[in-house]
Amino acid sequence: MPVWLLPLLVLLLPVAAHADLEAQLGDTLQGNLQGRGAGLVMAYLVAFAGGLATSLTPCVYPLIPITVSLFGARAEQVTRVRALLLATCYVGGIATMYTGLGIFFGLTGKAFGTFMARSYVIVPIGLFFLAMAASMFGAFELALPPAWQTRLSHVGGRGPKGAFLMGLVAGIIAAPCTGPPLAVLLAFVSTQRSVGLGGSLLFTYALGMGVLFFVIAGFALKLPRSGPWMEAVKSLFGVIMIVAALFLLRNVVQPLRDYGRGTAFFLGLHVALAGVGVALGAIHLSFGRGPAVALRKGVGIVVLCTGLFGIVAWMLAPRPTGVGLVWLTDEAEAVARARREGRPLFVDFAAEWCLPCKELELRTFADPRVAAQLRRFVLLRIDCTDPDDRIEAIKGRYGAATLPTVVVTSSDGKELLRLTEFVPPERLLPLLVRLP
Repeated sequence: MPVWLLPLLVLLLPVAAHADLEAQLGDTLQGNLQGRGAGLVMAYLVAFAGGLATSLTPCVYPLIPITVSLFGARAEQVTRVRALLLATCYVGGIATMYTGLGIFFGLTGKAFGTFMARSYVIVPIGLFFLAMAASMFGAFELALPPAWQTRLSHVGGRGPKGAFLMGLVAGIIAAPCTGPPLAVLLAFVSTQRSVGLGGSLLFTYALGMGVLFFVIAGFALKLPRSGPWMEAVKSLFGVIMIVAALFLLRNVVQPLRDYGRGTAFFLGLHVALAGVGVALGAIHLSFGRGPAVALRKGVGIVVLCTGLFGIVAWMLAPRPTGVGLVWLTDEAEAVARARREGRPLFVDFAAEWCLPCKELELRTFADPRVAAQLRRFVLLRIDCTDPDDRIEAIKGRYGAATLPTVVVTSSDGKELLRLTEFVPPERLLPLLVRLP
């Protein structure tokens, strides 16, 4: 197998960190925090594992080349010990960002992921990813001013401080991929006002995210600094950054959000496009080998990115299930109908950027057994993709501080059930059956 194909295997890693794994970790963490499990020690272990799972998601991948550059770009000047020291400072910056902002948004009742889905935050981050992708393909070179490089290269100089500051930025960039474990932690801090316990759990979660960067710091010193292998790695990272940018921008760009069908044909077509893009040379060819090769590589990149984004869109697209559930979108209308008909109200707070919300919609609510039970309820879905004052007011009335949140009330408004994470059909079904 060609050496350049090896880094392509990194694209398989998000499968290991899919919403199922994160949801299981979130469920276990919720149980431990509520006294259902082995206690706080297990809660810390699960928080760490949740951070590790989050580190394998697409939002973190664009940080890898930045990290390699920071820890291993000057192997002749950076020893392994110093690289690990820089990694410690880098991860410390991530931990500081998550702990500080996590506690802040938890105490103020804000969902961290909701803030990071705002257009004025997402658009600059998406454009930054596209710019970094262009850099990976050789459009321009990023370099610090010579004076800064000299200071950062000195042992005992500003290197650790610079790594720490870059870690702070990394914590912000990776925020959209936070999943159920972090949502549980934020909700716990918000409801219990336990700053010490909540802050330490968030810190542990961030350390789990940092494992990947410690591994990179130890490995980066062995990476070749030039040649076809490194060009292939840079191209791979460039493709990942483009797909990550499209994934983020779909939250605020309607055509990107609408792209995707939940059919086998759509999936097969985009898997084939991804394969064609690789075969055309999106990864292993170089733009510097002449106009013909550059054109072939450019077409390959477009085809590969289209294929990969299509696969992501397929994962997030609704499936034709035939369950026939009708969801209302007006809260006042839904509440009035529940009272008039004497039926319980089922409220689903969801967003396009919320992967566990999509899992609930596509897997749990679409299950025929669950759907049969849901027909007993008045169904209301609140779209929190880009919340305005009206949506925030509704969230406040139902205490929906994080996503996903599902609240079931009786016809007279008494809360009967609350969920704050992805729940598989097998676990939701008995809960619904017991409701009056």
